[in-house]
Amino acid sequence: MIQISSEAGRSVARLEGEFTIYQAAESKPPLMAAIADSEELEINLAGVTEIDSAGLQLLLLAKREALRTGKSVRLVAHSEATLAVIDLLGLAGYFGDPLVLRA
Repeated sequence: MIQISSEAGRSVARLEGEFTIYQAAESKPPLMAAIADSEELEINLAGVTEIDSAGLQLLLLAKREALRTGKSVRLVAHSEATLAVIDLLGLAGYFGDPLVLRA
């Protein structure tokens, strides 16, 4: 599930539960709209319990779309599930967001 709130040109998207192919498909339109409508989008991943390649692809698309349009997308509050995938695939540098990797 995705919840998006906006305030003064900045949006926050909160992802909850599984972020797999079905949720990613449902989340794409509101996420792309939030990028179009805001200069800055923060994607809070604290509530993500599972993420698959479709969920990761949507995060990559959001980052790429923001770069293409001169806007900002930041991933914050990474859950264990998202940390594991980002670390496994070596994508921390691409996203450029600070990560706290647990030992």
